[in-house]
Amino acid sequence: MSRDRSRRRLRRRDRNALVAAALTALSLTASGCVVVHGEREVLPATGRAEAARALRQFTDAYNRADKAYDRSLDAKYVTGALADIDGARLTAGHANSPSGNANHSPLELTDAEFTIPKKAGWPRWFVADAKANKGGGDARWLLVFTRDGLDEPWQVAYLTLVAAKDVPEFEKDADGWAEAVPADSGELAVPPAELSKGYTNHLKSGGSTFADGPYTTALRANRKKLAKRPGLVRQFIDEPLTSGAYAPLALRTADGGALVFFTTHHYEKQTAAAGTSVPTPNRDVQALTKGETKQSLTLEITANEAALDPADSGRVSVLGRVQGLTAARGE
Repeated sequence: MSRDRSRRRLRRRDRNALVAAALTALSLTASGCVVVHGEREVLPATGRAEAARALRQFTDAYNRADKAYDRSLDAKYVTGALADIDGARLTAGHANSPSGNANHSPLELTDAEFTIPKKAGWPRWFVADAKANKGGGDARWLLVFTRDGLDEPWQVAYLTLVAAKDVPEFEKDADGWAEAVPADSGELAVPPAELSKGYTNHLKSGGSTFADGPYTTALRANRKKLAKRPGLVRQFIDEPLTSGAYAPLALRTADGGALVFFTTHHYEKQTAAAGTSVPTPNRDVQALTKGETKQSLTLEITANEAALDPADSGRVSVLGRVQGLTAARGE
């Protein structure tokens, strides 16, 4: 196994050397300037100072939006799954407390570490791993920042909480830059592009692709327990979500595998038996509900996951999962 890792590192160094040679050999323009096409060259997504600045900008905007219950105040700095989850939270908060969040406590992110991959093309992205004053325990907040062009702001697409002991070591080159793993990589147990579909299939039918844990076997067991209770039936529908801002992003880990961030989409329908009614949901759910809840209530949920996808074979381990209600309909 160590020889295999050594060969992989040599291949990566060879690729880096070829990239460096290609950059050196670029033709000069008439003015004598070297033309570098950022959309084609393998470059670090950003510098460490800029990554730290992006984290500060996000935190400041998040706190402004949370204090005012106004999703427009951080809309510029969120996208994908986080935009859906936190945007709905702020919408519900504003509906119930138009004057703002009386219980606002500023989010503080400290002890931040940045893992910045080198890659060609857009989007460019990086991961911030920080300690927070919220979330409880020793969980680390993993935030994935992404952008589609130099003139675009850095936006957080994924936010998951992972136990400090479970955050993996990442593969890095001599300059400290990480390696982005292609979505269609065949070097992993499951290509990152297929993880969302694989996970939703697992929630429905089980199987051996994913390791046992709170977000796999335990979640399935809890759903089974909730599925039928006296007077109330719960049905679950799970769908992959993989395009645009919801596309999976993967970082090479030191053992040759990858940490993959991906998104899933879920529905939970609660149907009351004849002569009974659906339990009254809390105020936040009511604020996001359309229609009148008589016999059924359908909850729409977005979730983002972080999973360890091993090299070659093995079971995928879901390390963290954050979900949020985004809409609801009563009937």
